[in-house]
Amino acid sequence: MSHLPYGYVIENGEIRIDEEKADKVKELFDAYISGLSLQSAAQKAGLDLFHGSVGKMLRNKRYLGDEFYPSIIDAATFEKAEEVRTAKAAALGRTGRTKEPSQTSKTKAAAAFVMPTVECKFSNPFKQAEYIYSKIKEENDE
Repeated sequence: MSHLPYGYVIENGEIRIDEEKADKVKELFDAYISGLSLQSAAQKAGLDLFHGSVGKMLRNKRYLGDEFYPSIIDAATFEKAEEVRTAKAAALGRTGRTKEPSQTSKTKAAAAFVMPTVECKFSNPFKQAEYIYSKIKEENDE
């Protein structure tokens, strides 16, 4: 079961907008679109959140409304916030793309491992784990 996004409340079994919190959500979107950072926009909106939580709020499509959630943010505002977010991410080099592996660094990964039956030899769990890991061998190392 997922949790209820900030700005909503359940009343009589239905999801409704909490007007006071919804105003903060709207202010968050507006502040971010105006150029503030994630945390600065949250502070301006009166929200004490880490930047990761703010980013998730700005990407939460439930604020647009659907069959369960009433709309808090209009589509144009949501799309503008996403446009600003992706532009900032691109400017900082945070587009989620991974670097191509270098030709000089090649790592051999084992395809299969063999693990013999292990008995309990140590009462100390760290020593037992060390012992167990020492028993793992690559299949072709035998």
